[in-house]
Formats: sequence, C-alpha cells, structure tokens
Amino acid sequence: MVALPCAAQQLTNDELSLTVNAQEGSYQLSLHDSQPVLRSRVAAQVDHQWLRSSDYPRHQASESTFEDDLGPGREVTVICSGLDGKPDLVYVLQLYKQRPYGTVQVKVQNSVGKEVTVQAIRSVETMGEPILNLGGGQSAGRVLSDSFSEDWPDLALYDLGGVSGGMHRGAGSQLIYNRESKQSLFLGALTSDRFLTLMHLKAEGMGAKTKIASYTVESTGTTEIQREFDLKDSPADDQVELSLPVKPGRDIVSERLMFEAGPDYHNQLLAYGDAVRRLHHARVSSETPIGWWSWTVYYGAINEGEVLANGDWQAEHLKSLGYRYFQIDEGYQYARGEYTTPNATQFPDGLRFVGHHLTAEGLTFGVWTAPFEVTSRAWIYEHHKDWLVHNAKGDPIPIGDVWHQKTDVLYALDTTHPGAQEYMRDTYRTLVREWGVRFIKLDFMDTTAIEGYHYRPNTTALEAQRIGLQVIRDAVGEEVILDKDGSPMLNPVGLVDTGRISADTGHSFERTKNAASGIAARFYMQRNFFVNDPDAFNVTATHLMERANERSSISLSAAEASIALSAVSGGMYEIGDDMPVLGSEKDRLPLVENRELLNMAKVGRASTPLDLMTYEPEDGQPSTFFLREDQRQAILTVFNWTNTVRSHTLRLADLGLPAGHPFAATDVLNQNETVTLVGGAVWLKNQPPQSVRVIKLIDRSVAEAAPTVTAQAPAAANTGEMINLSAQAEAGGVPAVAYHWDLGDGTSADSPKVSHAYTSAGEFTIRLIVDGVDGVSAHKNFSLKVTGNLRAHSNLIDNRRFVEPTDR
Repeated sequence: MVALPCAAQQLTNDELSLTVNAQEGSYQLSLHDSQPVLRSRVAAQVDHQWLRSSDYPRHQASESTFEDDLGPGREVTVICSGLDGKPDLVYVLQLYKQRPYGTVQVKVQNSVGKEVTVQAIRSVETMGEPILNLGGGQSAGRVLSDSFSEDWPDLALYDLGGVSGGMHRGAGSQLIYNRESKQSLFLGALTSDRFLTLMHLKAEGMGAKTKIASYTVESTGTTEIQREFDLKDSPADDQVELSLPVKPGRDIVSERLMFEAGPDYHNQLLAYGDAVRRLHHARVSSETPIGWWSWTVYYGAINEGEVLANGDWQAEHLKSLGYRYFQIDEGYQYARGEYTTPNATQFPDGLRFVGHHLTAEGLTFGVWTAPFEVTSRAWIYEHHKDWLVHNAKGDPIPIGDVWHQKTDVLYALDTTHPGAQEYMRDTYRTLVREWGVRFIKLDFMDTTAIEGYHYRPNTTALEAQRIGLQVIRDAVGEEVILDKDGSPMLNPVGLVDTGRISADTGHSFERTKNAASGIAARFYMQRNFFVNDPDAFNVTATHLMERANERSSISLSAAEASIALSAVSGGMYEIGDDMPVLGSEKDRLPLVENRELLNMAKVGRASTPLDLMTYEPEDGQPSTFFLREDQRQAILTVFNWTNTVRSHTLRLADLGLPAGHPFAATDVLNQNETVTLVGGAVWLKNQPPQSVRVIKLIDRSVAEAAPTVTAQAPAAANTGEMINLSAQAEAGGVPAVAYHWDLGDGTSADSPKVSHAYTSAGEFTIRLIVDGVDGVSAHKNFSLKVTGNLRAHSNLIDNRRFVEPTDR
C-alpha cells in the first residue's frame, strides 16, 4: 500500500464524510448531505499532562487505501509533530467504502530521547459550537450509554438533561439520539486490546436550555470505574492509576473507535454488532442453552438434595421440551478461588457424584465460577499471595468481601503469573474431565478488572482478563460453553459463547423492569458478541430472597412479564424457580411449557426494541419489541412497566409487515384474550399495569412451510466406525426449532449434529425430521450401507496412548 499526498483531505461514502483540517490537527464528521455532526481534535495524557493535536506546530496528512475484515476503504493519516520535548501524536481516520461507518485510532509515538508514560489517549475531544449537531434542539437529546459491565451500573436511558450531575458516561459505546430530528450519532469501541474506552458527554442547563457542554472519548484504565464500586472506600495506594511507559522510538496505540451517524439508530447498533462479530471471530454458532439455574431459587445456601430433586424433576418433565441445561450457581464450592474443593457442608457427596447423576439423566451440567476472584480462605491466598494483583508496595489489593459477612476478603488473581495460570488449568480441567461440566459461568470479572502490578510488567486490567480467559478456553476446549457474567461487554468476545446483558432478575416485577432496559439496549449483541444471557426468568413466588429488604410478590401478570422478557432477548432461556413447586402451580407451569415463547428462544434472534430511543415519557423506558420469525409470522411484545393502564396503537406497516396483506392476531399468553386488529393496526387499549401482551401475527396470504434443510450423511461406513451426521436450516428461510434423527438401528438422537456407530453390517435408513417455527416439519431420508465385521482382538502394536485434546 502506497501513501499518496492528501489533496482534498476528505473521505466520503454513501453515508458519511470526513474532512481533515491538517493546519490545526482536527477532523470533522458530517453526514453525506454535508450536515456537520462534530469537529474534534485528538489528545493524549503524557506524564500527567494533556497534549492536544491542535497544540503541535506541524501537521502532515497523507491519504491511502486499506482493507481489513470489514472490507476496503480509504484512510487519512495525520502526524502531529514539532512540540519540543514531547512525543508525536499520529491519528488515522478510516472510512469504509461499502459500510456505513468509519473509524479513528490514535498513536503516541515517542520521538524524544527519554521514556515517557501515558495515562490516557483521546480519539475524540470535540471543538466549537454546537458540540454535537444532530439537528433539532439539543434539549431533545436522549442518550444510551453502555455500562462497564452489564450492571455496573444498571443500564438506563436518559434524556440529555435527565442524568444526575449532567454527566453521561459510557463504557465501550454510546448512542446519542435527537427526538426532533430523528438523527443519531453512535460511537463504539471496536477493540479492547489494552484499554477501556470511556465516553464522557457533559450536559448543562435545564429544560429547553439543556445543551451539550463537552464530549470526549478516551482509551484509559479501569480505575475511574472501580473508584465508584469495589474500590470506593479503598486507600489511595490500592486505587492504582494506569500509567504505561513508552521507551524512546516506541509507540502506544489507543483502542479503535467506530463512528456512525444518520437517521436509523437500530441499524447503527446492528452494524456495530456485525463489525465486532467479524473482527473478533465471535463464538456465536452454539445452540441456545435452555434449562434451569439455581441462584434465584436457593441462592448461596443451595445443597445436594435440592439439586438432585430439581434435576430429577427437570429430566422427567421438561427435558423433552428442550430444557436440557442444569446449572448450579454459587454455594457448591469451599471458597471463591477454590472451586474444585466442594463445600462438604452442603454437598457431602461432592460435585463429581452430583455431576454424574445429572449427566446420566441426559442433562447438560453447568457450574458457576468467579475465575479471577480469590478469598482469604482459599488455598491460593494461604500459600501464594504472590499470585495476586498487588499495589506498588507489594501488598495484595483487597476488592471487597463475600456477602458482606466480613469473613472472606476478596482479591484479584494475577492471570499473568505462571503458577496462577497452571492453577487455573488444573481447576477447569477438573470441572470438565472429572465432573462432566459442559457449561461454565464466569462471574465477577468486573470486580477483578483492577489496575495494579502483575508478574508481567505493565499489564493492564483488560489485558489480564483476556489472558486469563484464554487460559480457561485452552483448558476446557472448544466444546464447553463459557458464559460471560459480571464483565465488560467487548473484552471477552471471541473467547466466550454466551454473555450476560442485564441486571440480575428475581421474584418480583421490579426486578424484571430493572433488567429490561439492558436487554432492550443490547439486543444487537445477540449472536454478534455472543449468545445473549438475559438472566433467569421467575414465574413462582418464593420464601427466599437475595436481599433482606425484598419481598417476593410475583403475580401471574408479573410472571408473564418475566418469562416474556427472556423470550424477547432471543438468547438463553433459564428457569429460576423451584421446579417441584413450579409443577404444583397449574397457572404457572403452562408459561414454562408455552411453545411460542420456547420457539422464540429456539429461533435465536433478538426481538427489536422498536421504541428503544423513542419511548414515551409516560412509559419511562422501552416497552415494545418486534420479532419477524419468518415471512409468515411475527411476534409483537408490549410491556406496561407503569402503575397505570396504558394504550398503544401499532401500525403493521410501521412494523415492516406488507401493506394490504390479510393478517390474523392471537394472544400467545391467553388464547381467550381478544386482539383488536383493525385498519392495518394492532390496538391495545387499557393494558393493565405491570403486565405484558405477546401477540402472534400471521400473514394469511403466506402458506405454512417447512424449513429448507441441508444435511450431511455418509452413504457407506464400516462396522464399529463413528460417523458424523449434520443438518442445518437455511438462514433466510423458515427457522428450525428441533432436529430429530431416527438412526435406523433402534436408536435416535435430537440434535443438529450427531455421531454414531453401527455394530453390525447391513443397510440402514436414516430418517431426519426438522421441526419448523410454522409448525410444519421437513423430512429427509438417507441410505447407509455398513460393511465389515467386528474383531475380537486388536493389533496390540496399533495401540496409542490417548492424549486429551486440550493437552496436545
């Protein structure tokens, strides 16, 4: 690639225009119609002093082409130099040719003869007035700021002037929408190699005079966040500021930032999700885990008897519906950081016994871990304090205590230490190889993402987290599902399979309502970052509550809201109730058995939150979700989060459904409830407080259809030889919700992929049935000829020692 002198110093595509002002070291982002959106410079905090591109006397710009996993485009590189005794700033602006976005990345290049330290690098520091121009009055702005983790803090949307203190801080991404112009600006981190990306949008004024006072986006450490959470009361020595050395002739680079602007914020978010999936090779092809989760049932006091009773009930009553995953949350282990030592008080027979019992019933066994937390009772703390993240004095940094009982002080594991890495390998291999675990929750990775001193010098908190996750992934192999929980959203992508997207749920309507904004706002992460984990749904009352001041009061309408919220996520679908109790409550069990809700999870696509940025002030948060399952049917879900009745009129054309087609509408939760469909619109009048309506819309002009299936099956095999069978429904057609194989020798299997061996020669007919969301199944038959005879004795010289794939 040859850099050419930059003549126009302007990049354009079908959506955006980027203009570089090389004389002052700034750039301007505009819409394609030339409406300017923002003007910005770049900056870096070097040796605790901010250096800005506009401070430098010399700026040299050059234009060139580029191509990466997202496609081709053009870029402008600007070198800011000539500031006496200071490193150069270099920033690169890219605009893709065939995608609606661009990127910016900043480099601190140490051209001076001494080492410098870098605390932060800004890729956006807006200049001029207005700070952002989206058309319309600035007071009409509404801001979606992602959180450090799914609930640090709980995600909430705010009008521009509605946030306490006027500061809208985003971690990883931020969407700014103007309700008058219907234009939006999205900024999102594409990488998480070393730094956390923080957005700071400062609002000032009140009412109609509210405006944006400043806006910055920077790559920095996690300490700003940690000071507000687990390090809030910690001494200054433990609140370690990130400061990375850069030797003469070396450089350090910010995270890469995407920017988008225009009239379609839903597509902006989806484009960001798609870019993350492509760049990070996200693990999004696994099946959707459907099953049970113990935390909101028994919390930390769960015991062996409760586990086995629920496992037995699930295997007998729900496994055939697809509820196959069974996850034990915290409480089984002796201490955090020592997960392979079971808590004999609550699990007298240990977890190997429990795991084998559950897997023998055909359930997929899962456990909770907090992989990088270590308590003062754990073996590591007792024997290897040097394996912990420490401060400048060499002391391990405390990050809280378990359940505020003041007995188990928490510390962060140094994942760069060879001893700690081997301990992690041994831990997770034991879970998988000895206990039979195939699903592992990885929790509290936000609390341990602290800046500090590591075995490997100058390792950042997010680097350390990725190093630890890679160790775990390598230890468990490719087939085990890893679930991100309590973690920054972007950092684990590519290493985990599923990921929490919401605050904790629980046995109350308020818990469901509190989780809903996170599930709505992160809809675009579904099968782009990972398979979304919305936390468990709760449909029964309980005598156990996590917090002393909470009361369980879950009416039938609140139960419907809880399970519907899980369904609209399109991701994991987990029961959070005592299952034998659930079986005795005849108005609640049908919710768990509801085929339409189950199919939403099995289809595996998130419902779009139609009013994500446009919800009415009376609703207080997004309440309307829409899922187009296929050409024939769709699901409309409308929540009433308020304490008063609410009415909505939803035009089918606004949902993207064909105008003039005849539609039928039914209530998914109550077949006896009438749905008013008149004049091409669904009319929901006087919806009760704290409730949900789930409406199935069927286009009667489109016939029911089966999935279009591609299947692979061999025509011939040897006796005793393992063969592989696979089937997949066409992505753009009718979604499949179940796969059934009749293997022709008296055995069967229910999975898209099957391995099997035939123990006798003969001709067999393999029959495949694939159930579709329309209620029509696809059928395929395959002829298999098995030849050869089994042997009584093997050739001993052919014997080979088995080596676990993760040990090779």
